[in-house]
Amino acid sequence: MPYRHKLQASRFELKFIIDQPCAAAVRDFVRTYLVPDEHARRSAENSYPVNSLYLDSADLILFRQAAVGMKNRFKLRIRFYDDRPESPAFLEIKRRITDVIRKERAAISRDGVRRLLAGGRPDASHVVRGNDEEKSGIALQNFCSLYDSIRGQARIYVSYVREAYVLPNSDQVRVTFDRELLGARFHEDTFLLPPSHGTRPNVGGVILELKFTDRFPPWMQELVQAFDLRRRSVPKYNMCIEAMGLQPSNRMG
Repeated sequence: MPYRHKLQASRFELKFIIDQPCAAAVRDFVRTYLVPDEHARRSAENSYPVNSLYLDSADLILFRQAAVGMKNRFKLRIRFYDDRPESPAFLEIKRRITDVIRKERAAISRDGVRRLLAGGRPDASHVVRGNDEEKSGIALQNFCSLYDSIRGQARIYVSYVREAYVLPNSDQVRVTFDRELLGARFHEDTFLLPPSHGTRPNVGGVILELKFTDRFPPWMQELVQAFDLRRRSVPKYNMCIEAMGLQPSNRMG
């Protein structure tokens, strides 16, 4: 898997749950406007695995903020795409500010991740070259500050298979189909290895996400209307925590 993974730094996200026949029809519709993501595996129906290690406080403050629908909140995760020690990991901050999603990401070495999880702080020497070192450096500082502010720790792995389509020569529009959602406990000995087993939440279908950085494209609106899609919240981290029975008994007021 190549090191570069494009990021829509600020975007809108519309999420839906659809069945497989609908997903096939939506794919046909989408492919009249978009092309497969550059990381898609043609032999795997334009899909690739996505793995994230989610970080949270001991009492799951980030889980609880999402559970009560707090408008302005953030998530912290370490995203990785394979099990190769030389491949980078991506420290990601995903902020929700009302209806806008903002992301920051730092590409760092896996040694840097080990240092973070051991209680240290990665530095500029851990930033991977060729992934916009300046932005990665700023994102790394911001990530560590938020991680420290909640006294973060590794909580669970969240994995799935993503089928993705993008606007040719642009990162302004993106459509993804996520399947095989899996949650697994974090263990230090597995570190950044894709989990081989765990708990599968009852998603109820394929997770469809429509993502755009500016105005809602007219063809996307036509898509929503043509397939009678109903927007809903689909927080993968929360769904996995609940399916694994790890949610705290007390809720935020």
